[in-house]
Amino acid sequence: MPLDTFKSPLRDLYYLATLPQRKHLAAQRVQQKQVPVIVLFYHRVADHAPNPWTISNTRFRAQLRWIQQRFEIISLTTAQQRIASDANQQPAVCITFDDGYADNCDAAIPWLLENNVPFTYFVTSSNLLSGEPFAHDSDQNCPLAPNTPQQLRDMAAAGVEIGAHTRTHADLGTLAAESDLYDEIVGSKHDLEALLDTAVRYFAFPFGLQENMTTAAFRVAFQAGFWGVCSAYGGYNMPGSDSFHLQRIHGDPTWSRFRNWLSVDPRKLKHQTKFHPGNYQNTF
Repeated sequence: MPLDTFKSPLRDLYYLATLPQRKHLAAQRVQQKQVPVIVLFYHRVADHAPNPWTISNTRFRAQLRWIQQRFEIISLTTAQQRIASDANQQPAVCITFDDGYADNCDAAIPWLLENNVPFTYFVTSSNLLSGEPFAHDSDQNCPLAPNTPQQLRDMAAAGVEIGAHTRTHADLGTLAAESDLYDEIVGSKHDLEALLDTAVRYFAFPFGLQENMTTAAFRVAFQAGFWGVCSAYGGYNMPGSDSFHLQRIHGDPTWSRFRNWLSVDPRKLKHQTKFHPGNYQNTF
């Protein structure tokens, strides 16, 4: 039996036991104008060939409805403005996607557009342009189709913020040469801008853990004109903190993990760490 089968009930018990404390702390943060901005990331929303980075359409919609009842859903630009400010009283969430899976366009993307939910869609440009499956899916013996250029054009035309996610889904933490970083980071920006004829303003690090990011990669992204970069190791974006580096939390299919993160786990907030590449603050 999977270990998580035992852990989920324990997380639920922890969540319920700490719920009064969470509500009290949430009210304090509102009063102090120190409400964090939460940025979620998803990969693939589909009902077939599930893998660790897939969530079903039913669970995805349930999560979004749960969020809509409790948070304002905002764009990354609005999030940056609130983070750059010293004060935020409104609980808010941003929705993002990584990689660029064709399956997302079957139901999830149309549903988001129909319900006027803002989101940012980060794409690995070489897979998009070549049609080749992502290496991490092929390694799992389950190759899956990336988005097509036309799907991306249609999303951009509908007002979706398209972001860059490198050219080849490279682990930027392993690239020592700045020319290689430039090719992956800035090259993906140029690829997408040429395809869409619009500015690509945001970048998300593949894998997104602290070991997958470097100071040099941040510098390349900032100098390329990106408005912000996204990690994926978990964390809350507090008012007055770095608005260029947006910390993101996984839109976990497991309800116990999802609710625990979104209701601001006091342990995670107290002990969260952040990658510090230097001062790359944007001015809003």
